[in-house]
Amino acid sequence: MVKIKTREEIEIMRESALVVSRTLGMLAAEIKPGVNALYLDKLAEEFIREQGAEPGFLGMYDFPNTLNMSPNAQVVHGIPNKEPLKDGDIISVDCGALKNGFYGDHAYTFEVGEVAPETKKLLQVTKKSLYLGIQEFKVGNRVGDVGYAVQKYCEDHGYGVVRELVGHGLGTKLHEGPEMPNYGKRGRGKKFQEGMVVAIEPMINMGTKRIKQLKDGWTILTADGLPSAHFEHNVALVNGKPELLSTFKYIYEALGIESDEEEAFRKTPIA
Repeated sequence: MVKIKTREEIEIMRESALVVSRTLGMLAAEIKPGVNALYLDKLAEEFIREQGAEPGFLGMYDFPNTLNMSPNAQVVHGIPNKEPLKDGDIISVDCGALKNGFYGDHAYTFEVGEVAPETKKLLQVTKKSLYLGIQEFKVGNRVGDVGYAVQKYCEDHGYGVVRELVGHGLGTKLHEGPEMPNYGKRGRGKKFQEGMVVAIEPMINMGTKRIKQLKDGWTILTADGLPSAHFEHNVALVNGKPELLSTFKYIYEALGIESDEEEAFRKTPIA
């Protein structure tokens, strides 16, 4: 079910999203060869609680941790463990937080040390597709317009677009309507309305679009063992246009990256 938000609710949701954005920024400085995901998970839980929020994923559907941490060929829903990260790895970190009754849900795929050029390109294309999808989230468009933009850009680069896992509406529940697939046809699907808030999250594979699940009941892998990338933003529909509630600003500050990619979707600068 789609739940339309008031301007006041959107501002509350912005703070929930920024809790997660700041958490990913903190983690960005910690992700390096030799560090394990379980250590990072504990840091994230403490940091979220210090901000007056609760970890959004911990215990949800019986998930055992604060973060979904999915290295290399893992697409999403990886369970943090003690295996050290290695130079050349990538790792998707998906984080949720609940504050003042609303959820933030945000993901970024990090490079660990020196990453192969073809893997770096996968990350660049996936992140670019996220913003192409966000551009289509506006009054008058439909769910299929967002999915088409993501799908076309990624498939034009020869990548596989995961079908079984999709973005979603966001609010007092982590998963609300509408579902936001990363594929589709223009002009199809639910029509966007003022006040909608969604999580747009391309999950893109270097090879096949097919996936499989581990026996742990959570971890999703690419069927061919090639790497996968995942980026996610929380976006509100305000004055007919997409407005970012989350930000990669804190990640970029930690990593020394300069970027203006968010400027077109930002109401005011984030301090």
